[in-house]
Amino acid sequence: MHGDAFLQLSLVIVLAAVVSVAMRWLRQPLIIGYIITGIIAGPSFLSLLHDRSAFDTFSEIGIVLLLFIIGLELNARVVRQLGKVAFFTAFVSLILMMSLGFTAATLLHFTKTEAVLTGLALFFSSTIIIAKVLSDKNELTRLHGRIAVGVILIDDLVATIALLFVAANSGHSLSAGEVGWLFAKGAALLIGFGFLGAKVLPAVTRFVASSQELLFLFALAWGFGVATLVNKAGFSVEIGALFAGVTLAHLPYAHEIGSHLKPLRNFFIVLFFITLGENLNLGHLESALVPALVLSALVIIAKPFAVMSALGFLRYTKRTGFKAAINLSQISEFSIILIVLAQQSGLVSEKLSAVTTIVAFITIAVSTYLMQYDNSLYAKLEKVLRIFERRETREHESRVNTHPLILFGYKKGGHEFVKTFRAMKKPFLVVDYNPDVIELLDRLHIESLYGDATDGELLAELHLSKTKLAVSTITDFQTNRTLVRHLHHHNKEMVILCHADDYNQAAELYQLGATYVMLPHFIGSERMSMFIHRNGLRKKSFDIYREKHFIDAKKHIAGA
Repeated sequence: MHGDAFLQLSLVIVLAAVVSVAMRWLRQPLIIGYIITGIIAGPSFLSLLHDRSAFDTFSEIGIVLLLFIIGLELNARVVRQLGKVAFFTAFVSLILMMSLGFTAATLLHFTKTEAVLTGLALFFSSTIIIAKVLSDKNELTRLHGRIAVGVILIDDLVATIALLFVAANSGHSLSAGEVGWLFAKGAALLIGFGFLGAKVLPAVTRFVASSQELLFLFALAWGFGVATLVNKAGFSVEIGALFAGVTLAHLPYAHEIGSHLKPLRNFFIVLFFITLGENLNLGHLESALVPALVLSALVIIAKPFAVMSALGFLRYTKRTGFKAAINLSQISEFSIILIVLAQQSGLVSEKLSAVTTIVAFITIAVSTYLMQYDNSLYAKLEKVLRIFERRETREHESRVNTHPLILFGYKKGGHEFVKTFRAMKKPFLVVDYNPDVIELLDRLHIESLYGDATDGELLAELHLSKTKLAVSTITDFQTNRTLVRHLHHHNKEMVILCHADDYNQAAELYQLGATYVMLPHFIGSERMSMFIHRNGLRKKSFDIYREKHFIDAKKHIAGA
């Protein structure tokens, strides 16, 4: 069994499924279940994992996929907009956590070197936990989500530098020239990939998007290739994977790439959390528990305080500050790596390594619950949180790109609706699955999104609760049936117009929630767009028109 990675993987997946079912029945976060699976599979209990290198590789694949998809949901404009905010918030958090961590570690009888490294370890927040939970809650595009991602990006950069200095004490000196060379390589990579993203990748992705398999393969190649290159330059794969996604985020195919990669990501990220749990050695629990509880309390209480104070000073609302702070209320996998490397270099004791590992598990578990129930917590603490909000706020609460008008399909009659939408002077979006159409819309300066109208992941990104009118010119009945069901389920007040080939199909679409169904021999895109232009988006007008349609349909059937 020691050399059979497949058998070990099979046993661990089965165990994870059993534990996850139990967690779902108990209504607990699945992340906690994955970590518990790792603890059970680890050396303290069943000792199922012997091929550590294979599982470490699986974990790294999960990290790269997760951060790559996060990058796809950002773009350079957002990074520039929130860069100063993220830097200031990270700086305030670093100063406070370094000070409190050093003081607490000194009182717990650790050496000065151990105290400094403890403070630094408490500063880092977990990229993986934050990205996973925000992604699951569809809050990556919210302002607090973007701020949290910006802060953990700063964390990762600080962690890279810290790891370099710790590594320098394990055998060779680290000169100022080496640090300068690291930053020069980082700047060169940033400029190089930025150029490729702006000038080369649009043409390349336009070509590969003609085949879904080719687009999927290209996305994997780009994400892993950039992550590896950045890692070889001396930075973490997390930074590389995130940046690989950001360089593609402005392209119309970004959502499609992300939706195809998410199932693959989910599998490998489960293995990451299992491996994380497997690293916990309960043999050190007794001596390390009290220091771990003290330091965990600092992370869960003091770090959110620092984040809320920083964002309050910058005139963000108490709600944004609270939700961003909750997201950052844990320590990172980098914290464990930093202390373990320091232990191997003889800078810290084995006890501090055990303490840091336990702090990571406690804070990750607690923060997962806090993030899961952040809205309920905010409702209870809203009055107390007023101290973090200034009288005048400059809230740009994530105005996610919401569109009151959405058109699915352009080629068959869509241009008539686009003409009407433009005349109405309302923001609109066109969703199409043809890369040639997307290119045409881009040339016409029409906002568009490449993707499948039946893709639940893509539809979730459209924030349908704000949509007033959705029109489908797609002629495939199965696609329209799936689309209408989804649209009506998420927004019952929305006007939904779609296409059908006969009266039986129309009747089924009406039952699913369609407001009006266009039949080729009765009404086409041109007449329907004229009706919208005359009557606006009032649902009652469409109901009256539909009744007239039924009367005429009965006459048509009787005459036949």
